[in-house]
Amino acid sequence: MTEYSTSLSEKVQLTLTEALRVDLAEIGPETEFGDLPQWDSMGHMEVLVALEKAYGVEITADTITELVSIPAICRYIVEHQLD
Repeated sequence: MTEYSTSLSEKVQLTLTEALRVDLAEIGPETEFGDLPQWDSMGHMEVLVALEKAYGVEITADTITELVSIPAICRYIVEHQLD
């Protein structure tokens, strides 16, 4: 069992589809940085901005390299979301 809900994972997948401009079918619950050509270093910046806006989390220079997979992003949101 994961530490976060499936619905959060699905929401993050949708956020990534918008940030990376890809079809939902291209992103799964275990998608990682580099799995898609669009999720390169420039795409990663788009993902991070979208996550900050969508989930009210602050992403610092120290955490940029941690948020490289959907599971890691979900854990970060659960731990850092500013409600």
